[in-house]
Amino acid sequence: MIGTIEEIIDNTVFVKLSININNQPNLVSLHVVFEDGSERKVVGEITNTNQTRMTVTLVGEIKDNQFTAGASIKPSFKSNIRLIRKDELALLFGKQDLEQGYTNFGISNIYHNYKINIPVHSFFSGHFCIIGNSGSGKSCGVASILQNLYLSTPNPPVHSSFFFFDAYGEYSAAFSSLNEKNPQLSYKSYTTNIINPEAEILRIPIWLLDVDDLALLLDATDPAQLPIIEKTLKLVPILTGTGDLVIKRKNDIIARALQDILLSGNDSTKIRDQVIGVLTKFNTPTLKLDSPIVQPGYTRSLKQCLFVDKTGKMQEMELVVEFIRSFIIENEIEIPEEELNRFYSLSDLEMAMEFALVSEGILKSDKVYDTANIVSVRLHSLVTGDNRHYFDYPKYLTREQFIDTLLWDQEKNMFAQIVNFNINYIDDRMAKVIAKIISRMLFLQMSHSKKRANRAFHIVMEEAHRYVQHDHDVDLFGYNIFERITKEGRKYGVFLALITQRPSELSDTCVSQCSNFLIFRTIHPVDLKYIKEIVPNVSQEISLQLKNLKPGNCIAFGSAFRVPTVMYVPLPDPMPLSNDVDLDSVWYHGGEADDQGDVMNIMTNQASQQKFLDTIGTVAPVSPAAIQPVAPIGVQVVGNTNASAQPAGNTFFNYPTGS
Repeated sequence: MIGTIEEIIDNTVFVKLSININNQPNLVSLHVVFEDGSERKVVGEITNTNQTRMTVTLVGEIKDNQFTAGASIKPSFKSNIRLIRKDELALLFGKQDLEQGYTNFGISNIYHNYKINIPVHSFFSGHFCIIGNSGSGKSCGVASILQNLYLSTPNPPVHSSFFFFDAYGEYSAAFSSLNEKNPQLSYKSYTTNIINPEAEILRIPIWLLDVDDLALLLDATDPAQLPIIEKTLKLVPILTGTGDLVIKRKNDIIARALQDILLSGNDSTKIRDQVIGVLTKFNTPTLKLDSPIVQPGYTRSLKQCLFVDKTGKMQEMELVVEFIRSFIIENEIEIPEEELNRFYSLSDLEMAMEFALVSEGILKSDKVYDTANIVSVRLHSLVTGDNRHYFDYPKYLTREQFIDTLLWDQEKNMFAQIVNFNINYIDDRMAKVIAKIISRMLFLQMSHSKKRANRAFHIVMEEAHRYVQHDHDVDLFGYNIFERITKEGRKYGVFLALITQRPSELSDTCVSQCSNFLIFRTIHPVDLKYIKEIVPNVSQEISLQLKNLKPGNCIAFGSAFRVPTVMYVPLPDPMPLSNDVDLDSVWYHGGEADDQGDVMNIMTNQASQQKFLDTIGTVAPVSPAAIQPVAPIGVQVVGNTNASAQPAGNTFFNYPTGS
């Protein structure tokens, strides 16, 4: 027996020690059991101790060989107090032998070599968040956890689907060899590097983007811009179609726009110039500037009838208006789906937007022009800029087919379990837009599926504080896709994983919906305060621990962890490319040699300087010094060298554990 209860205040028990603390290893963070002969045993964690007294925080209770977090009863003063046994420890941290449906997360820092094995469903069936400063081990932790998930059991989850938005392109090194280790597994990578692609270039079919997607892509900020985008999407399959009914509908659309111009009340010269401008860009075989207007005794072209005389009048105005009205269809015709062109390009979209602006009266209203022209200019910049490559898709696909294509590893002829999007080569705005567009496609696909939650998509956001923010989307659309996924995704099988070093910059809604947290070393006081306020079960003692955790060590909370768990996550094999630069190697040894030869030799060779200038952009990245695993901290209670001096027993520990 360790001691007797002196005082109980709220969830804290103060114990008077009956053992000589000087003969014991460090007891802080170990768990004790209060038992008084009843069917319930109360479990607590030692948080502080001195020579005569220790403080225990209650964490749960054991009943019928089951552990329940949160103590609904307090221990009685007559309780026998002992350290937890090994069989009871398994109720808190999981069994040591991996079973189907379990995976290893790490090794306990408190109990020597005790493995933290977690039920797969309890962790991955909800959104989760991994937090820590740069260099604390987040990326290695993610890679290690997923490597264990796929490689630690003979039956890996081959039907799982993880979509990584890789901010630095570091995860390919960790996952590209999955298939070599297990032929049932596959990893697929996409890149945004259009200059020197190391993988397939990420491309998104532009026709799969709806109003909300295009508004994000064109950085729309005013709800008044949405009708222009909506009309553009309605017009583009018609304006790019070629069927007879499509041409009739095009004539109707063009004629209505021309009628508005002709009846605008502007001077004749301006009307003529506007009509010519529209028909020069938008025309059909039957409605164009060369279209004949037949009158008794003569025939003239439409362009000739637009002539403005010396007095500034268009003499044939009524004739032109009558001709244009002949193309207007009073009852809108239904165009068969097969005649509409669903396979259009960015350039087609730009053309449709230009016409949408015309048909919306942009030529008559300066206010409309000022609002709508912004998205038109941005679309033109997209069409002519480098980012156009990401929306240039070679063949027509539906949304479901596109998602299947993302997952399909053509080389291995199988579906990939991990799909990586290397977004390192585009700016943060475009990276955020692409992440939102693809995430929304995944969410819509699952939410519209006839068989709800018949599969699962996990969206992993590296450097999530850049992308998962409370943006103006809520004001523009009424929702933010990441917030919507965290609130509604579980019932559809869409889960969000946030990896970040600045949790205070994340959307509060997204963080509040996470059911599990792995927190590595965190130093910033704002982030520490945020973690304490928004993450459950974070005490003042735990907050202090977060600032001093060694790399690779973390504290885990949530539905998958019955109690807050301090553990070391072993280094993955292979490692992600997340290591810091080795200045000793770079400054004093010139880094590693690339395929062209040693960089320093090239620089000092006068004849090779031009070659160096030509190839400097492709020098291989410097590899850091090998990182050695950090040994778990805490009490090592197995194999105690002073065991002979301790009472014998069948307990897990080699110091007093019973009365």
